Amino acid sequence: MFNEILIFVAGATPQIITETIYALAHAKPPVYPDEIYIITTETGKKRIDETIIKKQILHLMSQELGMPPVSLTDDSFVIVRDMGGNPLNDIRSKEENEAMGDVITSFIREKTKDMNARLHCSLAGGRKTMSFYMGAALQLYGRHWDKLYHVLVSPEFESNPEFFYKPKKNRVIQCKMPDGKIKKLNTKDAKIELAELPFIRLGSKISLHGKGFRELVAESQKEIDTATMQPQLMVNLAERILYIGNKPIEMLPVELMVYTAFLKQKTLHCKYPERQYCLDCSECFQTLVDFSSRHATEEMAKDYMKIYNGHSFKSEEFLNKWSNGIDTGVIRQNISKINRTLKEQLQDDTLLPYYSVAAIKKYGSSRYGVRVEKDKIKIE
Repeated sequence: MFNEILIFVAGATPQIITETIYALAHAKPPVYPDEIYIITTETGKKRIDETIIKKQILHLMSQELGMPPVSLTDDSFVIVRDMGGNPLNDIRSKEENEAMGDVITSFIREKTKDMNARLHCSLAGGRKTMSFYMGAALQLYGRHWDKLYHVLVSPEFESNPEFFYKPKKNRVIQCKMPDGKIKKLNTKDAKIELAELPFIRLGSKISLHGKGFRELVAESQKEIDTATMQPQLMVNLAERILYIGNKPIEMLPVELMVYTAFLKQKTLHCKYPERQYCLDCSECFQTLVDFSSRHATEEMAKDYMKIYNGHSFKSEEFLNKWSNGIDTGVIRQNISKINRTLKEQLQDDTLLPYYSVAAIKKYGSSRYGVRVEKDKIKIE
């Protein structure tokens, strides 16, 4: 069972809070909030206090509709503040807009850390930029079970100060028309619908370390560009050649054998196969001792035989020479040769870091691997 958390951005129309709670309670299956949070300004909080809290709207709605008790406290409010820590009364300037974006993003990030919580986020309240930030924050951090909604209310009842939800017992309320005339409305004619909005979930596909919204967007774009800009790497062992995009790269047989071993380590031994992108993950990197094991040497010998068109004499010669596993010094020498060959023939310094054999310090030792995306590698 999830802990159901409702998150709103709210401004001058507090009704969206009760209308959304009402709509979720009538969903199939119904959703009842365990926690409610409202991201707003100081002015927005006062308006909610004067309408929903002091009039006990949530309490009355819960009783009338037979819902579990719902209440708002000071802890329910997330107030946007300026750089000096002062609560904002409105969002007017560029700086205040950015502060709002940072607050919403930070709050969503924290709430998505709880794997037992399911977020139900509403776009319906607040300024348009607040709604944008809410949707964008969910794209960055939302899990597949989190939800994004917009509440739709019959036009004459929308933002009506007398209408908060559709009561069981019909009531007559007043509505001021655009021409200034007063029209009486019956609540039985009101329609409250909840539209669930699909959104792209990036959180599990990219690594984010930024703090502010603007920084996170730039970081996300860089991660996506990195993952998608890499040309395919195709190895043709029988032809003794590999291609990076349309660029042919020729290597000596031993170099090609060793390089293929690093590529196969990436494609066959991924620690997180469910991840669509590798990005900065290096969990598949291994030590040279791992690459020089008897088993690893035998796997290299199989590719060595393919390089020599299936003739076994070269692979047998290779295995006889390295009966206990290839020497780590030989692998290290070939890494240098491989990287030099790639640099000379690829002639693209922007791509080189992804296709060369990289070394990182991890778990107290140097580990080696390639950073190119696993889905970009094809070996024939």
